[in-house]
Amino acid sequence: MRSSDPPAQEPDIQYHVPINQWHVADRPREKMLQRGPGSLSDAELIGLIFGSGTRTKQGPVSAVQLGGALVRTYGSLHKLSQRDLKQLMRVTGVGPAKAVQLMAAFEIGRRVESQRGGDRVQVCSPEDVAAVYGPLMRDLKREIFKVVLLNTANVIIGDYTVSEGGLAASIVEPRAVFKQAVLDNAAAIICLHNHPSGNPEPSREDIRITRQLVEAGTLMGIPVHDHLIIAGSQHTSLAERGLMGG
Repeated sequence: MRSSDPPAQEPDIQYHVPINQWHVADRPREKMLQRGPGSLSDAELIGLIFGSGTRTKQGPVSAVQLGGALVRTYGSLHKLSQRDLKQLMRVTGVGPAKAVQLMAAFEIGRRVESQRGGDRVQVCSPEDVAAVYGPLMRDLKREIFKVVLLNTANVIIGDYTVSEGGLAASIVEPRAVFKQAVLDNAAAIICLHNHPSGNPEPSREDIRITRQLVEAGTLMGIPVHDHLIIAGSQHTSLAERGLMGG
């Protein structure tokens, strides 16, 4: 389906009827086989992930009906992808198993987007780092601080989470930041953390921590090339802003 095509609409059928009793042309699996994934509505795609419906106090509910209820409750697939387990389970008929299935599907999507550059990603700009880690960090509800390890060619050789904080801030200690970098013989590092608020502007504490880490990296011979803030679909490079100190 071309990006300009309108999204598929939900078919006008009785969702409370089990899918195996629908007309063959209306069944999501058969529709995808014959016409491709673009022919399915959001509700039908979710229904395929669930595989089966459930029974509620109001009677049986098909998998597609559950998908439609989720999309209507939260407004869109993107907004739905940002919900946690408990929020998904607030929709009648969605239990832990189905909520986990849906969360797994969204996480696969994030990882696919993150891995578009392949296994060997060379960092030449802040955009290169944001392309890899933005999809993985932009929807997190808690602030985390990650360190990306680079070799002498600025190729990413690994990453690790240093700290996980609340909505406001993470606690970052230079010892924790550089410990794994030393063990993995990294030539340089890039730091990044997310702002769950969606505000991409660095705080005074962000700048202070960055300059502290730059000084520590200079002493240890492991330079800090940049510190990125991921805020939704946006990112800020402290190096580009000239806020690294040194």
